[in-house]
Amino acid sequence: MDTKHCAVDGWVDAIPVPGPRDTVTFDLVVRPADIDALDDDAPDTIVTCTSGDPRITHELLNGIQPGDLLRATGTLVQPPAPGEPARLTVDALEVLDTALVPVLRDMVMDRYGDYCVIFSADTDTVPVFTAHGAWVGLADNPDAIATLIDIHERVNGGDA
Repeated sequence: MDTKHCAVDGWVDAIPVPGPRDTVTFDLVVRPADIDALDDDAPDTIVTCTSGDPRITHELLNGIQPGDLLRATGTLVQPPAPGEPARLTVDALEVLDTALVPVLRDMVMDRYGDYCVIFSADTDTVPVFTAHGAWVGLADNPDAIATLIDIHERVNGGDA
């Protein structure tokens, strides 16, 4: 597999998603510098990014929203097959520009102290994560969030 250390500038496509072992994953929409030379219907390039750096994870989960322009620097792995997205393991992140207005419509992320929850119009269940992106669990409904957090703190000695 071909790898390369590089910087990629692109717009955040959707809310960054916490992953296993305190990682975070997000997609960047990357447009070529010579965009005027391309057909109007030319597809954008999507680069799937992952980071396990606690500072980057915290920034992505707490300060980044869809539409923000980022420079992600790290190791780029070419896709294993044509048509699949390239993957970038991010070791440095810079916010180049922020979106003018939040674009969240059907989903809302909220904080409960050291915890983050995601409310979706499509379901009553509520995913709960620590502010650092570690998975806590799935609350059956918004009223069960406090109980899930309480159980997590008792099991983990109060550490979020």
